[in-house]
Order: sequence, then structure tokens, then C-alpha cells
Amino acid sequence: MTEQQQKNLACELSALSVFRSILKTDTMSAFIAFLSTDCGKQKKLELFGEFVYSLSNDNYCFSDFLCRTVYEDENKYIISTAQNAEIPSVLANNAKAELELFSRLTELTAEELCEILNFGGYIPHFENHRVDFVKTYGERLKNINRFGYGVFASAKMFRVSGEDILPVRAADEISYESFVGYENERKQVFDNTQALIDGKPAANVLLFGDAGTGKSSTVKACANNFYEQGVRLIELRKDQLFSLSYIMGRIADNPLKFIIFIDDLSFNKNDDCFSMLKAALEGSASAKAKNAVIYATSNRRHIVKESFSERGVSDDIHHNDTVQELLSLSDRFGLTVYFEKPNKSLFLDIVHKLAEKKGIKADSGELDIKAEAFALAKGSRSPRTAEQFINSLL
Repeated sequence: MTEQQQKNLACELSALSVFRSILKTDTMSAFIAFLSTDCGKQKKLELFGEFVYSLSNDNYCFSDFLCRTVYEDENKYIISTAQNAEIPSVLANNAKAELELFSRLTELTAEELCEILNFGGYIPHFENHRVDFVKTYGERLKNINRFGYGVFASAKMFRVSGEDILPVRAADEISYESFVGYENERKQVFDNTQALIDGKPAANVLLFGDAGTGKSSTVKACANNFYEQGVRLIELRKDQLFSLSYIMGRIADNPLKFIIFIDDLSFNKNDDCFSMLKAALEGSASAKAKNAVIYATSNRRHIVKESFSERGVSDDIHHNDTVQELLSLSDRFGLTVYFEKPNKSLFLDIVHKLAEKKGIKADSGELDIKAEAFALAKGSRSPRTAEQFINSLL
């Protein structure tokens, strides 16, 4: 590649209009600086090294970087497609030209880029694989309800920080097949999620019951199972419920389906965020999105804590109404699923099936005795206890 060809390529990239936000990334900034800067051999190699270094988060692969940033880019072209809006021909033409430009970038090699330096020493290399972005991006547009766009094209699960929705990079990969027991309970949650995907009425779900029975794992497995069908999970802490209306607004026009996940939910009666959740569960226009459901887990059937003393003398004229409002929050979930602590028979059945999955061969009676002793020491029988016991044998 000649010096003039490098400068022309830098000019083309600098003129991006549809995917312009890609220019703000460290990798593209470093790449354009290398292409466009007139300087000595040492400085030019320094800029090239900076470009290759910037690819570290993408396994030093330029095409992987381009796929990630192009597919996750939130631009007018893909947003208009998602909203079934009319797309001006000039916008479509610009997008096509820029996608063709990105395809050309995936054909570049380190030798080609550093050819003009005539340097016989070490130069850093990077991976690159040909990608037809016009074709692959077109497929994503046709199936945008599965792939999504922007940050939601980057991961299966997300967390909230202030007003930002951030991907969870090391998300739990638990699957439905990894569970033992509680098939009926999980089926209710999975069937409800399938209804959401199919555009049928789907309920907000409260998963309640004893600790360690797999309530949270069920929700995460649900998100993993339906990811390819366009489901994403956004986890909110209880103290972030004030952001619920904002989050619902952010996702309301998105073609994907969302599980708003609130783990280990419980309230004191004076919690300010109580009313925000109540509004969402009752279908308030400002706190509900038609493409989202709320899945909450709790160890309590009545998720508002109330003491006996609070049922006594009160200066609240309509005290009984207040009590009923607090206790009925869980009833506002359209579906409640109870995860009961397993009895001895179910506990041992879980132990044996987990042992089989892990390839542990042991005498059945001896395994039962050790499992019961382990549960006694832990103070309870639960799927979590069973898993911990099996792991202790590995």
C-alpha cells in the first residue's frame, strides 16, 4: 500500500457519516493516525504498534473489532429499520458504501500496511479475516428482533449503573439442562417467557421460596435459553428501582424482549421505591414497556416486611387498608411460583443425578449417608447444598 493509498483510506474513514461513532474508538483513532501522519520510520512504527495494541480486547483481530463495533453501533439506519420507519435512499446508499469500506479493511495485512516503510526488522502482526459486511449486516437487519442493536447486541445480560445500561461480560452461562428437579416450577417461568416472545400476554413473575432452591438460576437460565430468540436480561438492585421508569423508556421501542430481573426482593413498609415497583406491576404507562416483564425472586411470599407491633395501635385512620396494601404487593405479580425446600427423597434424588452428571461413581447407600451428613452440617437440604456436596467430592 502506497503512502497516497494510505492517506486516501484515512480520508474515506474520516468521512464516515452513518457509522461515525466508530471513529471515537481507540482502535480506529490509532489506525487513522497511522494512515494519515507524515513522519519518520520510527514514529510511523510507533503509531502502528499503538494500533495493534488497541486490538488486545478483540484478541488482536481487526475483523473481530470491526464486527463488534459495526454490529453494536446505534445509528439512524438501524434504528429506523427497527421502528419500521421509511429509510431515505441517501441514508441506505451511505450505509452500503460504508459497509463495503469496512469489508475492505478486513482484507488488510500488517505487511501490506508497513510495506512503504521498507523496514527489515520486527513489526507487530494482527489477525484479520474477510467479512462481507453488506451481507452480514443485511441479515442482522432482517432479524433485528433477534440480534438487536447498540449495547443490547453485545451481551445476554446487563446491569444498570446510574443512567447507563452496561453489558455483563462474565455472565452466568447456566442452562436449563444443568438443573435437577423443580421441572414444573421452571416450566411455568419458561412458558411465560415464550409467551412474551410470541407476542402473547405474559405475566410479571414472582419466584419465592427457600434459599438455595434455584430461583435466581432459573431466571438466568431462562435468559440464556431464549437469547437466540431475542431475549435480554437487565438486572436491577432494589435500590435502583427509581430507575425503573427510565429503563422502561429506554427499551420501549426496542425490537428485543426484556426480562427486568430483581433478585432477593423485600421491602420495609417505608421504602420509597415500593411505589415505583407497584406502578410497574399495575401497568402504569410511565413504568411499563410492552416488550418487558419483571421477574423478581424473594425468600418471602409477602415481600413487604411487617412486624406484629405494626398491626397494633396506629394513628393511621385507615390502618387496615394500609396493611392490606403492603401485604398485597406480591399479588400484583401475574404469576407466583413457589420453590419449596426439597424433602429427603427429592434431595437425595438431586444428589444422585448430580453425581451422575459429574461422573462420580460411589455406592448408593454410602452416598446417601454422606449427603445427609453434609446437609445436617449445613443446616438445610436444598439443590445448592446438594451441588456443594457433590463439588466437595471432586
